[in-house]
Amino acid sequence: MNLATRIRLVAASTAVAVTFAFSPVTAQEISASHLAAARSAIDAINATDDFDSVLPQAAAALKSELIRKNPDMVALINATVDEKAIELASRRVDLEREAAQAYARVFSEQELTEITNFYESPTGQKLIEDGPIVTREVMKAGEIWRRGVARDLAQIVGQQIQTATGATGGGESAGGGEGAAQ
Repeated sequence: MNLATRIRLVAASTAVAVTFAFSPVTAQEISASHLAAARSAIDAINATDDFDSVLPQAAAALKSELIRKNPDMVALINATVDEKAIELASRRVDLEREAAQAYARVFSEQELTEITNFYESPTGQKLIEDGPIVTREVMKAGEIWRRGVARDLAQIVGQQIQTATGATGGGESAGGGEGAAQ
């Protein structure tokens, strides 16, 4: 999962949690058109795309585990796991429904339509495609900035404390004996 997607998911999850805590809205109160707008927004921002790999990964892990325990049953294990995984794929609609309800609880139908319109626009598509690159660069710049601020703060405070303790005679100056008197 890339950083931008994680940020979107955390923001959405936080918004949903706040909404659940303070909103009496229930699934029954969300209109069909509101849910449709939420589904459109979810599709436009690829909100659930990161979950596409869950079932294939679970199937691969299960196959690996079962084959390790029963190496003589490879064909049966592969066929059975594949068959059951395909049957479970229909449950993907449950995730889409829950995501739509979560978005509908947080955003109005109008806001969801605006979100969809933006993310379906060329600029929105560019943000989806290039946003992770920009986010990575911003995170890198933020880390460099953080280190620089921490370094400069320590240096400035050290100098201030050195000046204060040197002026009151409470300690030696960092410059040593000769340079301190100049």
